[in-house]
Amino acid sequence: MADSWTREFQETARLAEDIEGRIAEKNELPPHSSEGIRIVSVTRRKLAMLNNKMDRLESLLQSARLDEKEMARRQSMLVDIRYKGKQMSASLSSAQANRNSLMEGGIAPVETSRTKGMDNSGLVNLQRQIMKEQDQDLENLEHTVLSTKHIALAVNEELDLHTRLLDDMDQSADVTNNKLLAAQRRLGFLNKNLGQGWSLMTMIFLMIVVVVLVLFLFKLL
Repeated sequence: MADSWTREFQETARLAEDIEGRIAEKNELPPHSSEGIRIVSVTRRKLAMLNNKMDRLESLLQSARLDEKEMARRQSMLVDIRYKGKQMSASLSSAQANRNSLMEGGIAPVETSRTKGMDNSGLVNLQRQIMKEQDQDLENLEHTVLSTKHIALAVNEELDLHTRLLDDMDQSADVTNNKLLAAQRRLGFLNKNLGQGWSLMTMIFLMIVVVVLVLFLFKLL
């Protein structure tokens, strides 16, 4: 029982730290921003979870068999975290008040067609319904943002693929260009060798002609 209580208290303490971080994040945002409203909604649900966990810890502690010193220590720990939870709940009071003042026109309450004829219980139910609709709108917005993110990732992957294809084409073009240059060099070398060969044959032919003419003239003499 003692180990179970300690583990659950540690989980509760981590949940309290998470809530405290979300409240700090919300305080850094501009008033009435959509992100701030979303954080308030999530934090409110986490505060409800925190209260449930603290109630369970208190129930486990009442049924635990501990000495007076350990019992007092754990009761003190539970009191501290309950006090911290109340402080965090109070820090959301301004945001909660903004969401709960759904029938206010800035300063004074204004009667609308939806609130006409409602008692306090009806107004509370209406407020809860509107808050639920706002939470649903926030969830839809989150889904839209996630869908947009997935589309952006797909487009980015497509661009990466095209970039790789263009790089491969550039490499292929470089290889082809190098092959053409090598072929041009070989053709030039062949042309040069052929030119030198024709010149040598021409000289040999002329020498033969000269020798024949000399022999012919020598016979005539």
